[in-house]
Amino acid sequence: MSEEDRTDPTPAATPDVAIAARLLACLRPLFDAAVATLAEACSVDGRLKAKLLDQAQVASFELAWASADLLAAETVVAQLGAHSSALDVQLALIFAADAIAAVLTRLETIHLETGAPLAPLQALAADPQWAALRRSACGSQALAAAGRALADGSAEIGPVALDEPVAMAQDAFRRFAAEVVAPMAEAIHRHDLTVPETLLQPLREMGVFGLAIPEQYGGLAPNDRDDTPMMVAVTEALSEASLAAAGSLITRPEILSRALLAGGTPEQKTHWLPRIASGEPLCAIAITEPDFGSDVASLMLRGARTEGGWLLNGAKTWCTFAGKAGLLMVVTRTGGVDVPGHKGLSLLLVEKPSVDTHAFVFSQPKGGRLTGKAIPTIGYRGMHSFDLAFEDFFVPDANVIGGEAGLGKGFYFTMAGMVGGRMQTAARASGVMRAALRAALQYAADRKVFGAPLGSFALTQAKLARMAARLAACRQLAFEVARRLDAGGDRMQASLVKLLACRSAEWVTREALQIHGGMGYAEEAAVSRYFVDARVLSIFEGAEETLALKVIARSLMDDAIARNNP
Repeated sequence: MSEEDRTDPTPAATPDVAIAARLLACLRPLFDAAVATLAEACSVDGRLKAKLLDQAQVASFELAWASADLLAAETVVAQLGAHSSALDVQLALIFAADAIAAVLTRLETIHLETGAPLAPLQALAADPQWAALRRSACGSQALAAAGRALADGSAEIGPVALDEPVAMAQDAFRRFAAEVVAPMAEAIHRHDLTVPETLLQPLREMGVFGLAIPEQYGGLAPNDRDDTPMMVAVTEALSEASLAAAGSLITRPEILSRALLAGGTPEQKTHWLPRIASGEPLCAIAITEPDFGSDVASLMLRGARTEGGWLLNGAKTWCTFAGKAGLLMVVTRTGGVDVPGHKGLSLLLVEKPSVDTHAFVFSQPKGGRLTGKAIPTIGYRGMHSFDLAFEDFFVPDANVIGGEAGLGKGFYFTMAGMVGGRMQTAARASGVMRAALRAALQYAADRKVFGAPLGSFALTQAKLARMAARLAACRQLAFEVARRLDAGGDRMQASLVKLLACRSAEWVTREALQIHGGMGYAEEAAVSRYFVDARVLSIFEGAEETLALKVIARSLMDDAIARNNP
């Protein structure tokens, strides 16, 4: 049954919902004004200046977070309707109240940095309806009531209306995750194993590696459009069982397939996309370098022309699944020292043997060599991230994405895949949060302290309510942004939902572990794995600082300047 068919309808047109909607409507122009003020402070003659942006990093960071909180709150309140249960309404109001408080605080920081008057913010903060909403939604009695309502565990947290194919896929992958992935997850994590073929092969058969590839190339996506909600639903379902052993398997083939669709030659698409869709070969993405992290435009691994192709020399790091993968997408500087920045980057496809080991050496007949070594990590085990070293490694011309015409366009082809990667990461975060919340609810029901169930105490109930409210908001925002993207909407919003969901996953898993007490710190408790796995989410697919400063805040300010200078 799809989530839109849920019962227990409760009209959402309550006074509190109306108050929340009004306050958010008042907050939006205050946010827009803060964007315009900061944009003016960071620009000269209608153009943003790098030095001024660097000086305003603190304010820009707050601006990005305010944007994420505000959009999520607007989304959860707008989606309330006659189909919403009483719990849906409670959780939406909890998140909205917390988000409004956070946005007001963040905007105050920006006003103090820019010297803008505080009176408009203070007027909204002094609104009697704001105090009433905080008391009604987030007072101790309201939070305790929401926590008790969560205790039966039967309600879907953050219900989303799904098309029938997406709902069916969600159900199928949730069953697979529970029956096949979850029983393997602890051993893979605790013994630092590579994802086994017993898990990979059924996923191949279910078509998971072809979710972003059009049907005409052997994938499951429609030929004429993207199906981002399907990707979000499947990724979330698999991540609930294990982030590293299942939930992250789809990201690399999506990034590579989108790069091929954006820039590959017809021959490359015909050759590679059906193979990627079948899961043979598995893929990895080599972007990050030891000295440059998320600064893609400064990457230095070099490709030098040679007869029939290119010789690669240099290093990559944090290349996830590089051992098991048989195909690496390597961002390479082919433009030489005379072509700095992103204009000198190209995408080369490196073929190699697939191995299960944590280290490998692949030597070519004519002397080229690729070595790899897995990086020990506190979590996110199973796929493993590798340090890679290329020494005169030969790549034929046929493996340059786009061929001769694709040289120098690697940055743009890479970015074509990053939007989907960030949406997937948001979905991964939701899956981990869902697992952590369910574990916390179960433990709170079973654990007795001071003669009563842990879940009967007001503080535990309040914690669970806020955890559920954040999960609901992140889920609903992810699916809403997925629909907007497929309709041609603002691609920057993928970064917004990734920013919010990943930090939220850190907090939700932390609270879930805390509810477990000492048992949560034991490796035998799944919640300890959720906690260490969640920590990586704010780092990869664009570290939150890079997303906040270079993508979100800059995009917001660019738009504000464009509006003011038509």
